[in-house]
Amino acid sequence: MTRILTKGLCSAAMAGLLSAGAATAEVKVGFIGSLSSDTGRSTLRGAQIAIDELNANGGVMGGQQITLIEADTGEDVTEGIKAYEYLAETAEVDFIISGSIDDVSLGWLPRMQEYQIPTLDTWTSYIGIIDMVVEDPEGMAPYFMNIASDEALATLYINFGADVLKAKMGWDSVVILAEDTAFGQAITGLVTEALAPVAGIEVKDTIIYDIGTVDFAPIFSKAQATGADFIYQVSSVNSQVISSQYVKLQVPMAMTGVNVSALGMEYWEDTGGAGGGISTLSPIPSVGFKLDPASQAFVDTYQAKYDTRPVIPHFNGFNAYHGLKQAMAAADEAGGFKDAMAWSKAMEKQDLILEMDGKMWLRYGFWGADEVEEVTQRTYPHNARFDLTSPYEDAQPSMVVIQWTEDGDVGVVYPPEYATMEFSVPSWVK
Repeated sequence: MTRILTKGLCSAAMAGLLSAGAATAEVKVGFIGSLSSDTGRSTLRGAQIAIDELNANGGVMGGQQITLIEADTGEDVTEGIKAYEYLAETAEVDFIISGSIDDVSLGWLPRMQEYQIPTLDTWTSYIGIIDMVVEDPEGMAPYFMNIASDEALATLYINFGADVLKAKMGWDSVVILAEDTAFGQAITGLVTEALAPVAGIEVKDTIIYDIGTVDFAPIFSKAQATGADFIYQVSSVNSQVISSQYVKLQVPMAMTGVNVSALGMEYWEDTGGAGGGISTLSPIPSVGFKLDPASQAFVDTYQAKYDTRPVIPHFNGFNAYHGLKQAMAAADEAGGFKDAMAWSKAMEKQDLILEMDGKMWLRYGFWGADEVEEVTQRTYPHNARFDLTSPYEDAQPSMVVIQWTEDGDVGVVYPPEYATMEFSVPSWVK
């Protein structure tokens, strides 16, 4: 009897432990990015809001609650690698959502290939990573990028160059000022190769500068000496510095390009009100971008929850919000995250279309491995779906061009279907 009783007690205890384990089962999501940057916080907060909503609705995969574990990269490659290792080995997360800049993502990518943890990049746009997915579809299966890659970004800019800078403004030549980063090199290469032959704008010179540069006067003087009609600048790090100095020095050339600091509402304050005239490519939704009802609801929730910068999430905050929900839906279909290939196949099918006034406005979906984009004639597996031709019926444009005015307003100036204001040059530029 004693043995039978003991066996019964053990069975009951085991059942109780299993029941408790089921009740406390959780899905661990790791965030990797800079906790001190607007970019990193946008991804982190977008992911947190999505998690809050999913948990409030009963959790995922049979009622499991989601917990978020943070790993700070400090926008440093070495720290980024350590952060990914921490999430994989110590925290043992099921899924990773990244707000990393390009160089940091490139640093931890070999770790992702090693650990095979499903990972979503919401900020990095380096086309070389998509090339890795093309070349190694099995090793890169767990990786997705839900922002249009920089090749698509450059293609949109070429159209802007031809339609506005060349046809409307009459500009024939450009000088490129680019930071010395992987992002800067990628954009510079794409623009240099396409701007002249496609838009008919000659690249006079390319000037590379260090991200720690604090005095841009000599660089602007060198740019003026080229005789180019305008400046194309590429800056993802400390880009408020080049912006404010451009305005304070009243450089007599229009300046456009890719300026990451101008993507947030804090740009005006960060430049001390010296940001007027700057135009930049921006992934969407951008500042000055009309929001569909679903996107506006996310912003309303965000602003009710957070009262520190960024006051409006950057585009990657939206990417994180929708992307995390899609990742969880894929896990539901695949039976979890453990089988990375099964999860990847389910993630490939995720497709969210948001409408404005009865028509497609934004689309959160992914290119298939065998789909050839008609303009570039190449594939973009696991990259966010985008449309490079007007009218935009299959998806939204890869990017938009936004511009800040001298009185602090900001709006979309290109493409016309998404524009809220006209492109102009600063008052001091003749």
